[in-house]
Amino acid sequence: MAYNPKGASFLVQILFICIIFYLGSAFSTDPVAQQKLDRVGKLPGQNFNVNFAHYSGYVTVNEESGRALFYWFVEAVEDPDSKPLVLWLNGGPGCSSIAYGEAEEIGPFHIKPDGKTLYLNPYSWNQVANILFLDSPVGVGFSYSNTSSDITTNGDKRTAEDSLKFLLKWLERFSQFKGRDFYISGESYGGHYVPQLSKAIIRHNQATGEKAINLKGYMVGNALTDDYHDYLGLFQFWWSAGLISDDTYKQLNLLCDYESFVHPSSSCDKVLEVADNELGNIDQYSIFTPSCTASVSQSNRLLKRMHVVGHASEKYDPCTEKHSVVYFNQPEVQKALHVIPAVAPAKWETCRWHQQYTLVISLFLLLCSGVVNNNWLDSPRTVLDIYRELIHSGLRIWMFSGDTDAVIPVTSTRYSIDALNLPTVKPWRAWYDDGQVGGWTQEYAGLTFVTVRGAGHEVPLHRPKPALTLIKSFLSGRSMPCLERVSHSDS
Repeated sequence: MAYNPKGASFLVQILFICIIFYLGSAFSTDPVAQQKLDRVGKLPGQNFNVNFAHYSGYVTVNEESGRALFYWFVEAVEDPDSKPLVLWLNGGPGCSSIAYGEAEEIGPFHIKPDGKTLYLNPYSWNQVANILFLDSPVGVGFSYSNTSSDITTNGDKRTAEDSLKFLLKWLERFSQFKGRDFYISGESYGGHYVPQLSKAIIRHNQATGEKAINLKGYMVGNALTDDYHDYLGLFQFWWSAGLISDDTYKQLNLLCDYESFVHPSSSCDKVLEVADNELGNIDQYSIFTPSCTASVSQSNRLLKRMHVVGHASEKYDPCTEKHSVVYFNQPEVQKALHVIPAVAPAKWETCRWHQQYTLVISLFLLLCSGVVNNNWLDSPRTVLDIYRELIHSGLRIWMFSGDTDAVIPVTSTRYSIDALNLPTVKPWRAWYDDGQVGGWTQEYAGLTFVTVRGAGHEVPLHRPKPALTLIKSFLSGRSMPCLERVSHSDS
């Protein structure tokens, strides 16, 4: 719902406010009281009890235009008062952290195929931390603005600014977390959001002379980082994974160099079409797992979203996004989560703003245009400059990569890290989870890189248990686990 208070009469403004109060969730001007009002009871379809509290609601980040961001906060399972606070951000841009991060990846409440019943995720990250999910920017998920133009003027800069304002105001509401060790994590286009917000926090703390937000570090997965290096590793991955032919690989390198992306050519377009046909009807976000035939056209392989895709649960299910759409469009679910009906979207969607393109075309639009579409105003071609700044600030910075993602592949991330020219502290090696190789890792001065074996674009969905091992290591500041060597004495 779009509403512009500047162009409305006083009576209309009062009426609008009354509708929100009448139909919406309870509201208090006292932050502590509002925290209590935000507490969520048993959710529809929740046929089990939980021993942790969780909360959801809105935080207004701009009073004049009426921009408000929607959050869902889940306390740690055990001893939340001693656990760190982790903010999770999905990307897109335009994709909901509630839809993906909470309901399909690292959150405790996952959705069964009927779209109405929940099950408890045994590998939820609230096993080790308090987790805050944020739908950002406005227009995404249940986040909204009373000024319609806000929805079409989003971009990286304002997203970081609004997210910072959200955190400062959220910590007033949840004052028990002031001063708590704070980390940010996310994936895909979150590769922009996470370091940009981290930079905003560091600069805010410097400007105010105090640690209003006690940021300790950040971690991003399969992250859009640097357009040139993301592009550089893409064709190489397709070819090395056996997805395209030798001839197409040569033609791509010959006709589709980086400059061709900035200034597209018909010859490059033609070979991209050949590559798309050779890739076939696979889930390019997870190349070795089944596609969801319920949501992907068999004839033209059009994608409903770019760069943030949910596909797995404890037992692999390629159609989890479809289940989320059913669940979060239920009025009783929205009521339980304190969604205000007057400002709720007419139809809740996992991602907003995306047009339907084949994977190859959508990816190159993102890498080469500098913006995603007409609804996204600014998107820098690289965030490596932010890495260089923040590495010197002493933050703990990790990058991880599922090695079966053909959208932002492991090769692309490695090229971006190489461009930082960081000295190696601990060389490349395998890491282990329950005696099996979970992936590989290398530690640099100021940055740790981890691959997750067999995971796609969304690591916690495809490999939930190794992903839990990953967050444990990150939060503790310890290296990824080595193989435990057991000595066997002679009998």
